Amino acid sequence: MLELPQIYAENIHRWLPELLYYSLMTLKIGFFSFIVAVVFGILVALCRVSKNRLVRTLAIWFIEIGRGLPIVVILYIIYFVPPQLFPGLNWTWFSDFTGAVLGLGIHGGAILAEVFRSGIEALHKGQREAAMSLGMTPAKSMVYIILPQATRIVLPPVGNYAIGLLKDTSLCTLIGVNEIMNGAKSIAFSDYQPMAVFILVAGIYFAMSYPLSLLVRALERRLSTAQ
Repeated sequence: MLELPQIYAENIHRWLPELLYYSLMTLKIGFFSFIVAVVFGILVALCRVSKNRLVRTLAIWFIEIGRGLPIVVILYIIYFVPPQLFPGLNWTWFSDFTGAVLGLGIHGGAILAEVFRSGIEALHKGQREAAMSLGMTPAKSMVYIILPQATRIVLPPVGNYAIGLLKDTSLCTLIGVNEIMNGAKSIAFSDYQPMAVFILVAGIYFAMSYPLSLLVRALERRLSTAQ
């Protein structure tokens, strides 16, 4: 540990720019995976509270399978299985980045579906009935009455999920994505300084995740004062 300052003094000018470059890919994967997860989560949550038994059952199976499988397994399935099942199709568009976003997004969608469902069901059903008595359709009552209120309820767990997702992007190195952990391993093995490199990576992860935590707190305060 006493040698770390000297190691950083000699190598930080090489390591930091390269790691920051790879961290942009980490942020990119995290951002698009979060969008996919939110979209999947909302759609599956709406199916989960549907009155149609078949739709509700399919949503439950998606949630249970998505939450029950490790992220690594989902990433491998999404990235490696489709080209083998349909070898005749053109898969040149399906990059490791695409596989990472879909894999993390599908897993996150299963998690957020239950979060959104709990937020929807936390509201009294009389609000939807009152909206429909005023002439609103079920879809409009959900969009204009239920979902805005449910947002205040689900914001803390969704914010925590976003922070966890940013760290889960490190698993994407297993399918060859050039994100920060992949870059860190290359530097650590080439310079034989794994401890120094990964301590620096830990600082970069914290620098990326802490602003998200502050943003979530700010949104919570703003929504609480808006009530």
